[in-house]
Amino acid sequence: MAFTGAKGRTQTALADINITPLVDVVLVLLLIFMVTAPVLQSGVEVAVPQTRTVNQLTEERQVITIDKDQNVFLDDKPLNVNDLPEILKSKGDARRTVYVRADQKVPFGAFASVMDAVKQAGITNISIVTQPIER
Repeated sequence: MAFTGAKGRTQTALADINITPLVDVVLVLLLIFMVTAPVLQSGVEVAVPQTRTVNQLTEERQVITIDKDQNVFLDDKPLNVNDLPEILKSKGDARRTVYVRADQKVPFGAFASVMDAVKQAGITNISIVTQPIER
């Protein structure tokens, strides 16, 4: 947009926004989040499914984890699924709750074999770990 001044000279208004500082800040924040995100996670990395209802737990529980490669872990220690019933029986009370945490890419057959192994140990109180749906 050009304006004509009192002496006949043309002046232009500066309407351009300099976005270079904004891009610099966004890239720095992206770099910070990329570096710190893997540090914040602990245990076996599993992308659990998301559901609407999720109960928050405040105490330590016995957790069986199945990762995307179908490896089975009991409290972050790898084990063979065939050994799971004997290990759970040796850990004590059959009335306790066992939590199964499986990656969302695990086939149902692998999940069902772990559930069967837990039931072979006499444990009937089984909960499945999920994450809340992000809005």
